[in-house]
Amino acid sequence: MKLRVALAQINPTVGDFAGNAALIQEAVGQAQMQSAEIIVFPEMIVTGYPVEDLALRPSFQAASIAAVEKIASTITGDIVAVVGYLDKGPKNAVAIIHQGKIKARYFKQHLPNYGVFDEFRNFKPGDQNLVVRIQGVDVAIAICEDIWHSVDAIAARKPGLLVVPNGSPFERNKDDVRLALVKKRAREIGAPIAYVNMTGGQDDLVFDGDTIVVGVDGGVLARSAQFVDQMLIVDIECSELTSKPDLEISKSPNKVSDTRVGDIALRLSDEEEMWQALVVGLRDYVSKNGFRSVVLGLSGGIDSALVASIAIDAVGAKAVNGVAMPSKYSSDHSIEDAQLLADNTGIHFRITPIAPMVDAYLENLTLKGLAEENLQARVRGTALMGISNQEGHLVLATGNKSELAVGYSTLYGDAVGGFAPIKDIYKTDVWALANWRNQHAIKAGQVAPIPERSITKEPSAELRPGQKDSDSLPDYKVLDKLLMAYVDQDRGFQELLNDGFDPDLVRRVLSLVDKAEYKRRQYPPGTKVSSRAFGKDRRLPMTSGWSEN
Repeated sequence: MKLRVALAQINPTVGDFAGNAALIQEAVGQAQMQSAEIIVFPEMIVTGYPVEDLALRPSFQAASIAAVEKIASTITGDIVAVVGYLDKGPKNAVAIIHQGKIKARYFKQHLPNYGVFDEFRNFKPGDQNLVVRIQGVDVAIAICEDIWHSVDAIAARKPGLLVVPNGSPFERNKDDVRLALVKKRAREIGAPIAYVNMTGGQDDLVFDGDTIVVGVDGGVLARSAQFVDQMLIVDIECSELTSKPDLEISKSPNKVSDTRVGDIALRLSDEEEMWQALVVGLRDYVSKNGFRSVVLGLSGGIDSALVASIAIDAVGAKAVNGVAMPSKYSSDHSIEDAQLLADNTGIHFRITPIAPMVDAYLENLTLKGLAEENLQARVRGTALMGISNQEGHLVLATGNKSELAVGYSTLYGDAVGGFAPIKDIYKTDVWALANWRNQHAIKAGQVAPIPERSITKEPSAELRPGQKDSDSLPDYKVLDKLLMAYVDQDRGFQELLNDGFDPDLVRRVLSLVDKAEYKRRQYPPGTKVSSRAFGKDRRLPMTSGWSEN
């Protein structure tokens, strides 16, 4: 028996019930036009995801229930819709909708409580499986985390198909892990699996889609493109009348003569995956929060050049404003490289010297050494926030994960901003992405956006004569390897020594990381692309007497 399944890989906004309902109704219409018998939406599509502590508000629960009931009334005809929403309890739920009514509900049973997830805090778990007979096929339901645990209870129901709505955030290499899991679960339950995931950015998370359909043997039948909204429609061969269902939905026979074979989209390279994640994360943060444009400091260095390039791809060059803010220590090539990026890309660009502003401070404050250096960064931060306040742009911070890890940033200086696009990528990734973006442009017959000198010159904050990052930091290739082991993998002092790192370097870097926690707490949000981003992923006290060494 072939069941025509539509998987709606779409981009909701948290709390936008009307907008999300419109997305759902549009998708249902598309699926009906293509004779789909069932359409499956991502997890909590009615509310957007994750809703965090909004789930605990009775008013938000009531609004979600009212919204899904209204949506149900608009879904007429024989198509069955599986629509995620927030139910009272609160519970992470899906509604099974047919002919304008909610016929059944399923509640998520396994609530993730690790990394960025706090679902054990926000929801109550369900305890019942659900199997619905649709056109003779017994369809089981699971939500996201449910299939990361044992599926023995589902397998015991002997479904003909398992559908899985998801709100699974992007991480590097996670698409391979998802695929392996879905293949394994299909073989375990002895049935095909239709796995649908959402797209788009939500605060510091980004969802990459990667909707997958596999057959009973785990073979891939269809797979969506990444980071784009897409309706994936595929005819899935399913066994009939395999179990005792909880509900049977009577439907007219679906008279279709064609066969829908799903597309299998090409996978993106590691650099392109990260690039798309950063672009989509910034684009949706800007648009969903009502901004029309962004502003950032353009130093002529690699970090600000990369952030500007991401912003151009996210919101368009005409919505990007670059500001060069030279001090008396700035080199000529810094302004030249910032100007060249603006010329290459067509962004708005201005030069605002900060020396007179710094001198005004120093006439009234006695600041020397590091305090004077940081003053320059803080004057730049104040200037950007003033421009933002006057002109309505969102300020983008340009720090990377290596700098954040060791505290190589100035509070209320380069750390100011509303969003930090590259805060979860290390410096070595910054160079890799810059080279990739330039090569991508050249292959497309376009001008490479990032000046070559911005990529090749030695990094410097230019806050004192002849300053280089290497004056106070190890070589980034070595530093990043150590940081990945300590920050991302939680390897301790002795383990790092066993890995071959120099003991003095380990002591110094670990001390820098641990002491900078208070700075990271005050840094703007930014798109998560690693398995262990600063923030919800890695939660450590600011005040602590613990030391690894």
